[in-house]
Amino acid sequence: MKKIAIFCGASAGFSDVYAKAATESGKFFTKNKVGIIFGGGKVGLMGVIADTMLQNGGEVIGVIPHFLRHEEVEHDRVEQMHVSGSMSERKVMISKMVDGYIALAGGFGTLDEIFEALTLGQLGIEQKPVGLLNTNGFFNPLLAQLDLMVKEGFLKIENRNMLLVSDHIESLWEKMQNYQAPKVSKLIETTVQKKV
Repeated sequence: MKKIAIFCGASAGFSDVYAKAATESGKFFTKNKVGIIFGGGKVGLMGVIADTMLQNGGEVIGVIPHFLRHEEVEHDRVEQMHVSGSMSERKVMISKMVDGYIALAGGFGTLDEIFEALTLGQLGIEQKPVGLLNTNGFFNPLLAQLDLMVKEGFLKIENRNMLLVSDHIESLWEKMQNYQAPKVSKLIETTVQKKV
C-alpha cells in the first residue's frame, strides 16, 4: 500500500493523547514511505498529522470541498491540493487515489467517511482495508454497537470483521497489509454490476 486515506477530526479533542497518536502516525507513514490523502485542513488532528509528515518530508495530498477553502481551514503548506464540488465528490476523489482507509478520533465527518468505505467493501465495489486507530479506547462504544448489530441480525459477522482495529499504528498497519476482503454474495455482486 502506497497511499492511505486518513479520516480524523477538525478538532484535536480535549486530551493530548489524540494529537500524540496523530503525530506518531505521521512519523510512521513518513518512515515507511506511505503517502496520505486527507481532508485538506490545517486544524485539529488533520493539521497535526499533515504538519508532522510535511516536517519529516512525507507525501501529503489534500482533497477539500470548495466551500471550505478559506484561510481558517485550508492547509496552506500542502502543495498538492485537489478541490471538490461537494463533500460527496470529495469522498469519490479520495477513494480513487488510495489503497486503504484509516480513521483516527473524530466526529460526524470521520464516521461518515469510514462507514462509506466499509459499505463499499461490503458491496464488493472496493476490496481495500479499513482500519480504526482506537486511541484511548475512543471507538469502544462504536465497536460495541457493531457487535450489537451482529447479535440482532443486522450485520453479518464477516462484514463486522472487515473493520480492522488496533490502538497502535504499527499493529494496525500489519493487519491492513494482511487483509483479505470477504466474498460478496452472487446476488449483491450481480446487482452492483448492473448499476455500475
